Amino acid sequence: MPIVAQSTETTDWVSRFADEVIEESERRAPGKPVVVASGLSPSGPIHLGNLREVMTPHLVADEIRRRGHEVRHLISWDDYDRYRKVPNGVDGIDASWAEHIGKPLTSVPAPQGSAHPNWAEHFKAAMIDALAELGVEFDGISQTAQYTSGVYREQILHAMKHRGDIDAILDQYRTKKGPAAAKKQQKPVDEAELEAAEGSGAAAEDDGSSGSAGYFPYKPYCGRCEKDLTTVTAYDADTTELAYTCTACGFSETVALNEFNRGKLVWKVDWPMRWAYEGVVFEPSGVDHSSPGSSFQVGGQIVGIFGGKQPIGPMYAFVGISGMAKMSSSKGGVPTPGDALKIMEPQILRWLYARRRPNQSFKIAFDQEIQRLYDEWDKLDAKVAEGSALPADIAAHSRAVRTAGGELPRTPRPLPYRTLASVADITAGAEDQTLRILSELDPTDPLATLDDVRPRLDKAEAWINTHVPADQRTIVRTEPDLDLLKSLDEEAQGSLRRLLEGLSSHWSLDGLTHLVYGVPKVQAGFAADATPKELPPEIKTAQRSFFALLYHLLVGRDTGPRLPTLLLAVGQERVRALLGE
Repeated sequence: MPIVAQSTETTDWVSRFADEVIEESERRAPGKPVVVASGLSPSGPIHLGNLREVMTPHLVADEIRRRGHEVRHLISWDDYDRYRKVPNGVDGIDASWAEHIGKPLTSVPAPQGSAHPNWAEHFKAAMIDALAELGVEFDGISQTAQYTSGVYREQILHAMKHRGDIDAILDQYRTKKGPAAAKKQQKPVDEAELEAAEGSGAAAEDDGSSGSAGYFPYKPYCGRCEKDLTTVTAYDADTTELAYTCTACGFSETVALNEFNRGKLVWKVDWPMRWAYEGVVFEPSGVDHSSPGSSFQVGGQIVGIFGGKQPIGPMYAFVGISGMAKMSSSKGGVPTPGDALKIMEPQILRWLYARRRPNQSFKIAFDQEIQRLYDEWDKLDAKVAEGSALPADIAAHSRAVRTAGGELPRTPRPLPYRTLASVADITAGAEDQTLRILSELDPTDPLATLDDVRPRLDKAEAWINTHVPADQRTIVRTEPDLDLLKSLDEEAQGSLRRLLEGLSSHWSLDGLTHLVYGVPKVQAGFAADATPKELPPEIKTAQRSFFALLYHLLVGRDTGPRLPTLLLAVGQERVRALLGE
């Protein structure tokens, strides 16, 4: 049964788009399923920026499903695109992969050691797994399968018949020559668009081949070398005979286009053709596709040639990673959704995309900020549970924790991420030690099994092991620092005695928090529970000095995990030994 949207879920950007899409779908195709779409190129690792291409329509589609409407979310895998370059940062490949540049992605071998049949399938598989974990329901469409099976044959012939009309539209946006035209010049085609047209003739400028034989919006893959470095030299619209020459290997042939399935429409024609063919009502586009002369804008004119309409399409902003600039999978080493899901639960990742409007950029933390992010999420979770959250926050939370199909799996007992990370750091993953420490956090409700804190525990442990530098890891001393202990003045020795005297009676997370913050207050003559307003500023200085002393005695550094967690992890007996009792 679809989940009916609550009234509190009508204030966020998702609901507003859902309203528009439902209304527009009824105008265009009354009574038919609503169609939203995404497009992904498996040319390399599909990164977290690409995920916004999926999550934006997914969230809208899911809201439409919650309202009881039938909706299809199409993901077009652009696996029939050309292999453009050998990407950096991909294991199992070397410079020899350059020999495949120009071939369809499905004709390029997968990286060495892969279990998948080709390059495209290798990178699709990781994204499909991540989308399943995120609860994203979609219909995948392989463009290799569509083109090579002849599904688009009529559309290709139609485009060739109307190539003059298409050329006239594209010509409005092509870069002009000379100073007189400079003032009217639109944004030049970008690198990807140039590469899509690469090899199509000296005059190729804008997604299509043009030369002495004229403009053609179709590019064959060579019958000998499989590359798209081909130039169409002649076409007969009556017989559909098409002649081409390959500039890479010199091969040439004449084919009947009404029977030929080894080629594709160039990008700026291919995209609007698919909008018309699939009846797409909603599809977002990145800022690089939304500027004047770019694919989305030009496609809005070309789609009419195929009898269709341009989808409603918000521009979405880029996603950054802990201070990194705009993502680019060609640079290598850019985190993927799978990488993020190793260190954070799917609800958190969904929330990041749901709480920001598509045109708002945001960053995904792989550094210490992930702990603050989890604190923020846990506070929101508590506010939603008690009914005190704001409507927009309730909506974003709802979209994070469930889909129209039901709740996503959750950690039964979600202890603070920073606590779990600290424990994983100190124990190096030893489960018996981890259970002992976590069961002592709250003696009134001790943890019985680590299963109750999974998968959050596993995510925190993965973060510690893969994203915290070795010099920041916590190593507890094996022996007390006798020289430091002997050098302490009477005040410092008194602070340690007060701490040791209170250990047994305060042995819980809350109790130790009260104790370690209270010792410097009591030492200065104030009550342990005195509030900051009741204390002079120098108490904060005394607390910092006391904390630094404890860190040095326990782990040999100025800082470390939160002291209450660290004390629990070390254990009473060992704490007493290291503090000189």
